[in-house]
Amino acid sequence: MLSNAEQALLSLLRVNARASTAELARRLGVSRTTVQSRIERLEQRGIITGYGVRLSPDYEQGLVRAHVLLTVTPKLADKVVRSLQALPPVRTLHSVSGNFDMIVIVDAPSIKDLDTLLDQIGAMDGVERTSSSIILSTRIDR
Repeated sequence: MLSNAEQALLSLLRVNARASTAELARRLGVSRTTVQSRIERLEQRGIITGYGVRLSPDYEQGLVRAHVLLTVTPKLADKVVRSLQALPPVRTLHSVSGNFDMIVIVDAPSIKDLDTLLDQIGAMDGVERTSSSIILSTRIDR
């Protein structure tokens, strides 16, 4: 379980993982040493496992993003995961309950490229059925 202080620190890091220790300390009302030791503890506990890149809205606005729902052959699910991992346009993969087994979030530079990607995913060994929805806008992204 995370303390309120750790949750507040994680919230700030989600917004800007490159914020300086001094900036984080100022925003949290604690010393830089306290912030640094909290970050180190969160890393040691495996809560923070890395830092990523957030792309600019201008860049992402030029991409066509979609949710792709997959039904897969249970015995071939691991093979499907490995095949999806090899595709750079795949941003996220979720296992889900319900009518589908997985939800894949993909992005492509154009509708034509997205169409090709969807055909590629649909042709994978172990993929039984797909259904896709193009993301028109993202209202909340934390």
